[in-house]
Amino acid sequence: MTVKIVTDSSADLPAELVQELGITVVPLYVRFGEEVYREQVDISLDEFYQRLEHGPIHPVTIQPSPQDFITAYQKLSQEADGIVSIHISSKLSGTCNSALQGKGMIEKGCPIEVIDSQIITVGLGLICMAAAKMAKAGESLPSVVEEVKQMIPNIHLLGLLDTLKYLQKGGRIGKAKALLGSVLNVKPMITLKEGEVVPAGQARSRSKGVERLFSFVESTSNIDDLAIAYNTTPDEAHALAERLGSIFTKEAIKVVRLGTTLGVHMGPGGLAVGLREKKPV
Repeated sequence: MTVKIVTDSSADLPAELVQELGITVVPLYVRFGEEVYREQVDISLDEFYQRLEHGPIHPVTIQPSPQDFITAYQKLSQEADGIVSIHISSKLSGTCNSALQGKGMIEKGCPIEVIDSQIITVGLGLICMAAAKMAKAGESLPSVVEEVKQMIPNIHLLGLLDTLKYLQKGGRIGKAKALLGSVLNVKPMITLKEGEVVPAGQARSRSKGVERLFSFVESTSNIDDLAIAYNTTPDEAHALAERLGSIFTKEAIKVVRLGTTLGVHMGPGGLAVGLREKKPV
């Protein structure tokens, strides 16, 4: 049985991994006023962060349309016996709903399972990578779906922001708006709980925030997979990966760039760590 994995660009998967694992990525859109771009198709991340930081218009992200998913599903159905479509938390974006609508508009044929990951960025990416490896190993559609659903509670994410400015400008941040009353010179930490962005405390300095990210990984003993996401500080991300090499196999740590979906809210200097725990025995 040939199973194909679909996700969206909020998973922040590097192009080489997408190609290697045969994952189909449906891009979200980012809008600057009247200008609308497909993430990493019509606008590069370098240009996005340049405009985010220095441009006069604060951007917003827009979910893919049902038609975007129909196009992806119909193309894959020519070679697949089943499709598993795994997406950003439905509490952060309407992407999952668009995927479900797209599935509903396709006539009976290749079975499609749409899954709300309840997470974003590298957390979603880790799920998709694991699912794609199972699919490549010949696992059946029900088996991949069941494994993915069991993985979701074992995905954990912690992010460090350099400023509150972009959280304040953006929307759809859920309970993290509680951070907005914070002292302006601290570095906010965020995480996801039940699919929503929520505060995870504050660090008194950037270095203490990075230390919190390190401790977050260090305190988890049964890690199956690990990734670091940055948006404008690659050297900092790679230095953290070097340090984490004392805890987890350094060569297995993925270092990726945060895309537009979370980048809009985190702003420049965003740094996050995502990990997947082993399933309880």
